[in-house]
Amino acid sequence: MDVFKEWTSRRPWKERKKAKKCPTPQVVSKSHPPELIYYGQHSGVIGLTKGELYKTVAENEIAGYGYDKVLVDAECTHDGSVKHIQKFEHWGWVTLQRRVLDAERMDNLHALQLNLLTNGFRLLKVGGSLVYSTCSLTVAQNEDVVEQFLKENITAELTEIDAARKWPCKGGRIQKTWRFDPLTSQTSGLFVAKFRKVVI
Repeated sequence: MDVFKEWTSRRPWKERKKAKKCPTPQVVSKSHPPELIYYGQHSGVIGLTKGELYKTVAENEIAGYGYDKVLVDAECTHDGSVKHIQKFEHWGWVTLQRRVLDAERMDNLHALQLNLLTNGFRLLKVGGSLVYSTCSLTVAQNEDVVEQFLKENITAELTEIDAARKWPCKGGRIQKTWRFDPLTSQTSGLFVAKFRKVVI
């Protein structure tokens, strides 16, 4: 019976020998449970068997599983980051056009952000909280993503971030979302929205 032990960067001799014989990367089989890349002392899996860790959950039990909190700090154009924009003085402003302002890239980025948010929310337990953030000032990467996500996920609701009332920021275009900008906040640009998973 396989029991998870604490992870170490030193691979056992047998494993190294096996890897030498098979230098090509192995494809992960869908019939086997995924391997944990890292399991440290406080990971909660040390001492568990694979059967205990990957147990099947009945449909009516799913709501009780998942994470209490999830952070989706999504990939974005970084146009709100003053330090990042300053780099284009060195890289050239044509690069800014290609990497930040290109319409096709923006469409792809919007899809990626929505997928990241959706997947993060899927991992959340009922009653749990998810924070979505970017360092972009654009509506397309912030409020538009939030709006579309809420339309597609009936178990998601925006919640207040009580501490935000004391932050040097202002409300976003959608109620309960928040924006930081260099003028208001004396920071780089940021967008923050907090969701809760509810039972329908």
